[in-house]
Amino acid sequence: MSRRRRPLVANSRNGLDALKAQVAQVEDPNQAKYEVARELHVPLQNGYNGQLSSHDAGRIGGRLGGSMVKEMIKMGMQAMQNKNSD
Repeated sequence: MSRRRRPLVANSRNGLDALKAQVAQVEDPNQAKYEVARELHVPLQNGYNGQLSSHDAGRIGGRLGGSMVKEMIKMGMQAMQNKNSD
């Protein structure tokens, strides 16, 4: 299965990066994966991580991606509630 490295919606990268930083509670979206790894006690480091198991790498991505999806759902529900109350 191939992986898509770019967002499906053009020009959404900045918004997705901001959301990633928000859910990981960091300033820089590039630091989000390191913060999640620290919380999960996974030894992720800058540069090469060949010693990292695919299980641990998946835990980092899964936690980060899952949190982003949950936040987007909350944002959508809030937008619908605001639309209905107008």
